[in-house]
Amino acid sequence: MQPDGRTLAGRFLFLKVLHSPQTVRLDWCWPGSKHMADIGKLLNQLAALEAQLQDTQFLAPCVRGGSVRAKVAGIVYSFMPKPRKFEGWGIFQPVDSVTAEVVEEPSLHQLGEYLNLLKPLRLRLVYKLQGQTWLAYPVNESDARQRFGRVKPVPVHLVSEGGQFEQIIARVDDRYWWFEEIDRRADPLVMEKLTEQLKQVTAPEEIQFQGMTPEMRTVYQMAASREKDFQTASDEKRLQKALRQGGGELQEFSDKGDFWRVEWTTADGK
Repeated sequence: MQPDGRTLAGRFLFLKVLHSPQTVRLDWCWPGSKHMADIGKLLNQLAALEAQLQDTQFLAPCVRGGSVRAKVAGIVYSFMPKPRKFEGWGIFQPVDSVTAEVVEEPSLHQLGEYLNLLKPLRLRLVYKLQGQTWLAYPVNESDARQRFGRVKPVPVHLVSEGGQFEQIIARVDDRYWWFEEIDRRADPLVMEKLTEQLKQVTAPEEIQFQGMTPEMRTVYQMAASREKDFQTASDEKRLQKALRQGGGELQEFSDKGDFWRVEWTTADGK
């Protein structure tokens, strides 16, 4: 059975710190080990980094209820933001080992320098998830697959402008997508047309307009699936169309869950 630290204490030093630009690891260290001579130096270096961090300001994004991260000498530190409900881009300064306070908002130049370090992609906003986070879908599936190896809807954080069906540019770090700006190269009429079709409860397969792409249809279908009354209204619209083709006219329609209640008249008014 391997002894715990309390058993080992007083018999030999068991902490070994292996420090590289990517990792900090704790392991066992026996007396006489070649690492023993370096332990004091490494621990002092870590303590100096901790102290340095207290005097360091860093720029970072923060979603509501989340944490912020800073990387110093290859070590990633996580902090709770102060105020706790802060959401947005901020310049933070650690106040202790677990909390970092918002000092000020970054300038556009500072924010631009940060975002330029991340990979960009054109996306279309589908619907809001919560706060400033939206679900979005690639404008060009082939481009997304070639550059990122996959095509799927992604949550984009800190969307400060734009609305449903807006085409945007977002950038991704290791895991998260961050809003950069509305895509000024995009055709604004696409957003208007998709919005109008959604209001008219047009079925996804029926949408046709100049410049329509498969990606736009996918976005529209995802948005329509979230509309509370879209499915019922869509069913009613299809039923009405079918009745008219047979010469009838829909008078009343209601969805009872397990069945539809329909009242209609024939071409001769019966």
